[in-house]
Amino acid sequence: MRTDLFDFELPDSAIALYPAEPRDAARLLVVHPVQGSCARDDADLADQSVRDLPSLLRPGDALVFNDTKVIPAALSGFRIRGETRAKVDFNLTKRTGENSWRAFARPAKRLEAGDRVHFGHDQDSCMLGALDATVAAKGEAGEVELAFDLTGDALDDAVKAVGLMPLPPYIALKRESDVRDRESYQTVYASKEGAVAAPTAGLHFTPELLAALDARGISRHFVTLHVGPGTFLPVKADDTDAHVMHSEWGEVSPETASALNDVRARGGRIVAVGTTSLRLLESAAKDDGAIVPWSGETAIFITPGYRFKTIDILMTNFHLPRSTLFMLVSAFAGLGTMRAAYGHAIRSGYRFYSYGDASLLFRTPG
Repeated sequence: MRTDLFDFELPDSAIALYPAEPRDAARLLVVHPVQGSCARDDADLADQSVRDLPSLLRPGDALVFNDTKVIPAALSGFRIRGETRAKVDFNLTKRTGENSWRAFARPAKRLEAGDRVHFGHDQDSCMLGALDATVAAKGEAGEVELAFDLTGDALDDAVKAVGLMPLPPYIALKRESDVRDRESYQTVYASKEGAVAAPTAGLHFTPELLAALDARGISRHFVTLHVGPGTFLPVKADDTDAHVMHSEWGEVSPETASALNDVRARGGRIVAVGTTSLRLLESAAKDDGAIVPWSGETAIFITPGYRFKTIDILMTNFHLPRSTLFMLVSAFAGLGTMRAAYGHAIRSGYRFYSYGDASLLFRTPG
């Protein structure tokens, strides 16, 4: 499909720089497709609050959360060549070994293979000692391979000590990450470290909201998808067929697969909290909709015309124009439906992107 079909105008003022407080005070746009909305911009819309979620679902439904945990992958360092030093910022993207990470560097033009980099504010940047690395290789589009002097758990601890939360570019370009983001840019149920971006639909949940969902008879289940930087990369190709997705590692446990199959057998609906949960479950599903235990790398790219096998309802934030995620929601609820929904959201002052408001999308029939 043509990429420009998924373009829209978004005012800069709509981009949320901070989350709602408390988390579940965010707005929730409920979106039902209407007959024929694939061919025209139309949808059944209702303005609600995230706190209303229990009343919008039915007893017996199942929420599926991504329990990945974001690491503080934004590092500031100094490239050192003899007596000269130059500041360079890095976003770790994927671990490639016990002491090595792939990363995006800014400005990458200051780096060459073999350069030494020191992280932290001085030569004794933290109680753990200095964190230093060598640029092992330099790739395209600002990507480098870093070989750290530390390894294993010692490297993990040092990164936690000197790193900041890796805020998305549309936030990081407007403000610096601060200590509040360590809590705000992490779901309350995060447990498995490995993500370099948050599964942002889950940021809206509080212990109180989870308790209300429990009381309503809505079950909770967890999968793991370590979100990578590809979630923020624009689609530069003119046609979606030419776009190459970055892969991410995920896992669906036997217990979760069995529980979700039981939910469907009893007539309950599966509600994915976030596009990461949806993409992982679709990767783990058989053609007949049965979910099987699964682990590995997924690069699933969902565009209109895709036949969904597992998910009935999707809770997700508002996404970038021309992004793979706006293509995904257009496949789920219909391009006309999503054009209508996003137009309403912009006119009504909804807050967009990672720290913004949420939508609850019902799958288009067929």
